[in-house]
Amino acid sequence: MNFPANLRYTKDHEWISLEGNIATIGITDYAQHELGDIVYVEVDTIGKTLEAGAVFGTVEAVKTVSDLFLPVSGTITELNPALNNAPELVNSDPYGEGWMVKMTVTNPADVEALMNASAYEVVVG
Repeated sequence: MNFPANLRYTKDHEWISLEGNIATIGITDYAQHELGDIVYVEVDTIGKTLEAGAVFGTVEAVKTVSDLFLPVSGTITELNPALNNAPELVNSDPYGEGWMVKMTVTNPADVEALMNASAYEVVVG
């Protein structure tokens, strides 16, 4: 499993990267592996302001549907347009082309409170 050191992680298996107050969010390599082949990503919260821990969308795999949880509070600004035609990018490149949403973060310091790669690795064993 791959857990890039430059990202922060949640217990719900989302990752977040921050540039200024703009965050990019996706699911981890562990999460995509556990879900299996991803066939659809649904996010109907574009333009909405949500609290940390809120469900911002769902990811549908061949065998299950799973909620996506927001790592920090803020406003969802963008869904990765590539996922409409190629949801399998989440499987093949979860930290790159398979990102899910971008958001404006309410308090960028909240990102620092999330797990680093070492702590997340302990969680997933």
